[in-house]
Amino acid sequence: MRGKFITLEGIDGAGKSTHLAWLAEYLKSRSIALCVTREPGGTPLGEKLRALLLDKDQPMHLETETLLMFAARREHIEKVIAPALARGEWVLCDRFTDATFAYQGAGRGVANEKLGVLERWVQGSLQPDLTIIFDLPPAVGRARAGSIKSPDRFERENEAFFERVREGYLQRAKAAPQRIRLIDASRGIAEVQADLTVVATELWR
Repeated sequence: MRGKFITLEGIDGAGKSTHLAWLAEYLKSRSIALCVTREPGGTPLGEKLRALLLDKDQPMHLETETLLMFAARREHIEKVIAPALARGEWVLCDRFTDATFAYQGAGRGVANEKLGVLERWVQGSLQPDLTIIFDLPPAVGRARAGSIKSPDRFERENEAFFERVREGYLQRAKAAPQRIRLIDASRGIAEVQADLTVVATELWR
C-alpha cells in the first residue's frame, strides 16, 4: 500500500521546524514508518543546491532561482519521495511546491503559468495527500526568526515580500481546500499541536 505524503509550509518564523519534529514523533508513536525530509534539499545534490539558494552572498536571476528549486525537487522525488511512498512509508516534508508558488511566484513575481508547466514536468501527477500551512503575520514571523539565527538570502527580504508570500499561501489554500489545512501559528505551541493532532488523525481514519 502506498504511503501518505504530508508537507508543511509557512513563511519564515512560523515554527515549521518545531512542529515538524513534534509531528514526526507523534506519527512514529502510532507505529507509522516515516521518512522525514526537506526542500530544497533531501539528497546530496539537493543539499548543495540548497546551500547556493540560501547563500546571502549569491545573487541570482529569479528564474534561475526557480529552476534550481525544481531541479532539486526532481532529484528529491526520484531518490527519496517516490521510493519511500512505494515502500509504504509516510513522507513528512518541510516545504514542497506550494512554497515555490508562494516564494518564487507571489513573492518574486514569476508567473503562475510558468510554475505550472514546471510543476507538471517535474512532478507529473504527484501531489501531497495533506499540506499544512502554518499561517501568521509576517511581522511576527520575522521577529521570531530574527531572534534565532542570522538570516539567509530569503529571510533578509523585507516585510512587503513576506506579505506577498503569505498571500500566495492563502491563495493556494483557497484553491485546494481538500488538500490544504491552515493552522493559526501565532498561538502557543500546545494549541498548534492540538490542531496538528486532529489534522493528522484524519489521514488514517
